[in-house]
Amino acid sequence: MTNLTIILIVVAAVVITAAVTSFLTSRKMRAKVAYMLDALEDKELNFRFDEKRWRGRKFNKTLNRLRNIFDKERHEIIEQEKYFGLMLDHVKTGIAVVDKDGRIAYCNNTALSLLGIATFGHIRQLRAVSDSLYELFQTIADRNEERASYYNESGKMTISLTASEATINKDVVRIIVFNDISSDIAENEQESWSKLIRVLTHEIMNTVTPISSLSETLLNFEDVSEEVRNGLTTISESSKGLIKFVDSYRNLTRVAPPVKKAFYFKDLAERAINLTREQAVLNGAICTYEELTDDIILYADEGQITQILINLIKNAIQAEARHIVITAQITFSENIVISVSNDGHPISCESRDEIFIPFYTTKQEGTGIGLSLSRQIMRLHNGTLTLSRSDDSKTTFTLLFR
Repeated sequence: MTNLTIILIVVAAVVITAAVTSFLTSRKMRAKVAYMLDALEDKELNFRFDEKRWRGRKFNKTLNRLRNIFDKERHEIIEQEKYFGLMLDHVKTGIAVVDKDGRIAYCNNTALSLLGIATFGHIRQLRAVSDSLYELFQTIADRNEERASYYNESGKMTISLTASEATINKDVVRIIVFNDISSDIAENEQESWSKLIRVLTHEIMNTVTPISSLSETLLNFEDVSEEVRNGLTTISESSKGLIKFVDSYRNLTRVAPPVKKAFYFKDLAERAINLTREQAVLNGAICTYEELTDDIILYADEGQITQILINLIKNAIQAEARHIVITAQITFSENIVISVSNDGHPISCESRDEIFIPFYTTKQEGTGIGLSLSRQIMRLHNGTLTLSRSDDSKTTFTLLFR
């Protein structure tokens, strides 16, 4: 065998060995890449290739670097999602993302608070809140604005809703956005009533005051006959009564701004109960206080809130209630809710939407300003006063402090 033949055999052996080694190495590399891709596709990152062995160390380092970059990006996306989630939870607008089957893909804390539910997984849960609200969530059209009214733990709510369609991960969803407009409606109503009352009181006082003054003057004349004197006396007394009546309504347009301070609500509730105890005992009623959340501290005008509680307790006594219960609690949305419940005569369906309107009263001796004034005081506290229930077993007024 010649030297050339030996050299050719050696070269051939080296080439074959290199080819086989390259093939096996390439096969292992492809297997590692395939394994990594499968793991990443399944969002499984608990793997790491060996970097201690000399063979394939550089390639393994490259794969591990790719895995670390992917993991870093994933964590940044998660943190970004948390950031946007926290941001959406702190806006005052309710947001719910609904898929084609009615499932809730996302909703923020404001949506839960406005709807008065703890969790929201499907729109059929809204049937427990309001059938009309459930229907509206099903049928609201893209870009249209709708309104819905319903009752939750805060009392009567009126919300404005809009919807828009979007495609997320190839799925068509509806993004429903809604806001509480209850306070805006109530504020507009109150402003309208205040303007009307100012006009009426001004015109009535301008007309009645001269009549009262003139009748008083004529009564002092000595040559007035008895018949005329009786007529003037009637005119004078009626004028004074009308002036007193009109003066009481001026309170609705002159409520002092609240002087707020922090205090334990329990102390205020007990004070209101003590101030009305005599009237309650005379009418066979018992008034108690239950604190559903310990040590509730309220930041408000103590005198004005006491006035509201006393008015509600007296109304319950006049409704022939035997048990009056004041409760207070802090909701999951960190609002303070105070309820005054009684077992007296229920308020009729016809009167429920009217009782907060100035001049309206169901009592023979009433003036119709107690509940109107109480609601205005609550509005000055950025809160609400609503009739949340009235039936044969219970009537409940709810004060909500945001």
